[in-house]
Amino acid sequence: MNLKIADSWKNILQLQFDKPYFKELTNFVKLEYKNYKCYPKEKDIFAAFDFCAFDDLKVVIIGQDPYHGENQANGLCFSVKDEMKHPPSLVNIFKEISTDLHQEIPQSGNLEKWAKQGVLLLNATLTVRAHEAGSHQKKGWETFTDAVIKQVSNEKENIVFLLWGKFAESKKVLIDSKKHTLFIAPHPSPLGAWRGWFGCEHFSKTNIFLKEMGVKPIEW
Repeated sequence: MNLKIADSWKNILQLQFDKPYFKELTNFVKLEYKNYKCYPKEKDIFAAFDFCAFDDLKVVIIGQDPYHGENQANGLCFSVKDEMKHPPSLVNIFKEISTDLHQEIPQSGNLEKWAKQGVLLLNATLTVRAHEAGSHQKKGWETFTDAVIKQVSNEKENIVFLLWGKFAESKKVLIDSKKHTLFIAPHPSPLGAWRGWFGCEHFSKTNIFLKEMGVKPIEW
């Protein structure tokens, strides 16, 4: 596994890289990529950190697993490569943005432009075996990404955490809600979006908060 990571995150994450669990995780991931087709591409495993500098961080969105379909995952949660069809959850994310902010649904499902503006698009598990959802869960990734969330909570102030669905909501115990703003909604998956995802207005609420903090809002 390529452990090259954006300079702004190195001091934050190096402590995790040096721990025994991460060495075991690295060995597991290397074997998986050697013996099976896995996603995202190795160079994109840490894309969430590569595109979103620690100093620029404004918003954290927490996903669960990378997409496991052919060439979908690009290392950013909910995001797909430019040429890929929008997966159902992303369709619903774009629908809510369209309604909330009165803007057109984009052609590309690649969310790199969000990441470059300071949105950390963090999956709890950063890799997956092709066509086997959850296949790399409970191998160490969750320990790593929980540490990232805690570190962001400890070292930053006034970050917006968007927690969509029960899994993401479970991460609120890692976040100091006195220092940060948490917006919670059902998952945008078609299975539950009707329970309150549509109309949650998280995108306008996030931008209102950022403006109040004197920070440039996100161009969703």
